Amino acid sequence: MPESHPARKSPILPVIVALAAAVALIAALAGAFSGEDEADGSVESSTDSQQSSTSGDSLARRQADDPMAKGDVDAPVVLIAYSDFQCPFCGKWARDTAPALEEKYVADGTLRIEWRDFPYLGSESTTAALAGRAAGAQGAFWEFHDAMYADQLPPNSGNLDQKYVEVVAEELGLDVQQFRADMKSQATAEQVDADFQEGQALGITGTPSFLINGVPVIGAQPTQVFEDIIEEAAAG
Repeated sequence: MPESHPARKSPILPVIVALAAAVALIAALAGAFSGEDEADGSVESSTDSQQSSTSGDSLARRQADDPMAKGDVDAPVVLIAYSDFQCPFCGKWARDTAPALEEKYVADGTLRIEWRDFPYLGSESTTAALAGRAAGAQGAFWEFHDAMYADQLPPNSGNLDQKYVEVVAEELGLDVQQFRADMKSQATAEQVDADFQEGQALGITGTPSFLINGVPVIGAQPTQVFEDIIEEAAAG
């Protein structure tokens, strides 16, 4: 992996921002998926919210050729992950929870995972998102994903630039010239922006944020939280 350079900015502020955003998102998604009444501000209970949160199901793309998804296209449960390559909590989920879910549920056809770009931490996040799409164009999105999170840079360190992602691409054996061209293409930028706008329309302000068959899960929760919701969704 590319050697990490000394950080130029403190990562503390982005972490605080991410924590605050996760707290704010709980209220936002509660309104979006549990039927909050704007007139009186009433919100259904969390149990009712999970039972009635079906509007998010329609967001599952289920495209057989989607390079940024893994699992059977007709899996009964779809987990949509709104993520930022710079987000330390996304990194924790990618390293600790995702592999367990893949082994237990993706492998047997129960679960499909679909990535959504949500590069809210700034220009370096956008660079990484474009790079992920470019890797996906060569069928290597998940390899790029794993490499970025395995050796994750501090948020907004100033080091996640074009050179950095090209080194990652080269180490993955990608065609770097094509990778660079795909990063710069208008189509790639539009795909990233479409994901970002989709998340914002849901009220998402931070990452990681998930929808599991329409049920919102905020932050890098313990693996058991995801397992419980997946099993309930599969049984329902």
